[in-house]
This record gives sequence, C-alpha cells and structure tokens, in this order.
Amino acid sequence: MQRKACATGAALVAVLAVGTVGCTGGSGTGGAAADSKPGTVGTAAVTAPPGTYRDLPEPCDAVDTGVLKAMLPGAGSASPKDGAEGGDETPAAYEGEQTVTYDDDRRVGCRWKSSTGMGSRHLLVDFERVVSYDPAVSDDERAVRLYEDMVLEAGIPGSPPADEESPGSGEETDGDGAGAEEAGDTGEAPEESGEPAEGGAEDGEDGARDGSGEPDGAVPQPAPGAALAPRPLEDVGEAAYIDDELVTADSGVHRDITLVFRTGNVIVTVEYEQWVTDKRRLPDSAELQEKALKLAGRLAGEFQD
Repeated sequence: MQRKACATGAALVAVLAVGTVGCTGGSGTGGAAADSKPGTVGTAAVTAPPGTYRDLPEPCDAVDTGVLKAMLPGAGSASPKDGAEGGDETPAAYEGEQTVTYDDDRRVGCRWKSSTGMGSRHLLVDFERVVSYDPAVSDDERAVRLYEDMVLEAGIPGSPPADEESPGSGEETDGDGAGAEEAGDTGEAPEESGEPAEGGAEDGEDGARDGSGEPDGAVPQPAPGAALAPRPLEDVGEAAYIDDELVTADSGVHRDITLVFRTGNVIVTVEYEQWVTDKRRLPDSAELQEKALKLAGRLAGEFQD
C-alpha cells in the first residue's frame, strides 16, 4: 500500500515537471511570435519630410509690368486703375484679376487681358502648393506624381525633338526676334509687340479681297514644326513641358500655349492665348511660345532665389 502511494507520487512529480517545461517553452515561443509581428515591434514609424515650400507668392505681383507690356500689347492704352494717384499711371489691365480658389494657402492665380481691334490676348498664371496627406509620402514626391499625371493627360512625348532648335528656353533672351521672323511665314505682320498691327491687318484684308474675292475663307491650320510641337522642356524648374494648340471657332482663331513646370512641391501653370477675328491671320506659335518661356524662366528663378 505504501509502495503504491510512492509510485503515484513519483508519477505526479513527473507530470508536474513536464508541465513546467511545456509552459516555459510555450512562453518563449509566444514571446518570439509577438516580437516578430511586422511593423509593430522593432520598426520605427517613417515620416516623410515637409515640402520644399510652405507658402506661395502674391500671384498678381508675380509678373512685372515690363513683361506684361511685352505679352499684352494694347493693354497700355487702358485707363489707369480706379483710385490711382496722379503719379501712378499703371493701366488697370496690368493690375490683373486674382482667380477665385477655395484655399489661398494651397492655390492662387491671376489673369490679365488686352484687346485691340483685331483680337485679344489672355494670360493666366497659376501656383499650386502640393500637400501630401500620406505621412510616408513627402509633399515633393506627391507633386512629382501630380505633374506626371498632367504630362500624360496632355499627351507630351517623353523627350524633346532633336532635329531642330527650340524657339527659346526658360532663360531670358533679348528681344522678340524669333516671333518677328516667323511672322512672315504665318501672314502676321512683324511688329515689336507681337500684336497684329491695325494697318497691316487692313492691308492684308484688302489684298485678300482683291486676290481671291473670298474674304471669309479660313487659312489651313498647319501643325507646329518639331521645334514648336508639344514637348518637355529643360532648364525650367525641375521638370517642365509646353503645349501648343490652334483652334478655329466661329468667332475667329485662337492659339493656346500652356507651359507647366514643377519646382519642389509647387506646380506652376502659365496659359498664354491669342485670339484673332480674321481667320486668315494665324497667331504666331514661335512668338507666343518665346514669351511664355521667358515668363516661366523668370517665375522659376524667383523660387530658386
């Protein structure tokens, strides 16, 4: 009887020992499993750096009067802004009109317009400061993605044409000789301001009547040459492209130049358009692109300063 009790006690001690070892091993395994959970233990949270730029320029002050005079011929004849002092003769057209946005801290813009008897020109400058709401993606990275989407939507090729020289770069050049030289090929009277001259337009009109007897006939719309075709640009911000579209409407013909560049987490858009009522006188692509490129180069330089 005593021997049986001893045997039972020994068996109980053995069971308890095995249980203790099992619990110890289970605890170790469980601890290792908990530590190995991805992203919870041993992995520091990654926060992307803030964007390069925290604010935006005043849009209507971003383009100086000298540039506006070159891009908006005819605007100088407009009356001075209401309330201007005697010494301040800045025409109202050069003051610009700020665009309406929902958040001035994130996006601002300004537009200008000039008109003559032969048509009008329109300029829009838009600044967008991109903010990423993903802590793992920086504002600059988010801006890169948005810019790439804009390139795809505009159908811009991956590389600029190499067979012809571009009409200009983002850096300033002297004068508007490119536009004046091209004007003769497009039928637009060469003029320092780039706007069709009143007298030249009338002479061209008379010539068309005398020569063909069809004053309302529209001129064919040639596609821009390789150097003027939609393309990526170099030396304007960190990435840039230019688009060129000629449109014929019932009211006339207009050429729309769109230049977009990115610097840091800011995307800048320049839209420059010329409308003419005489469909035989096509707006000069080279001249319009040249002026848009000059303006974009100045704006990009302001961000780098």
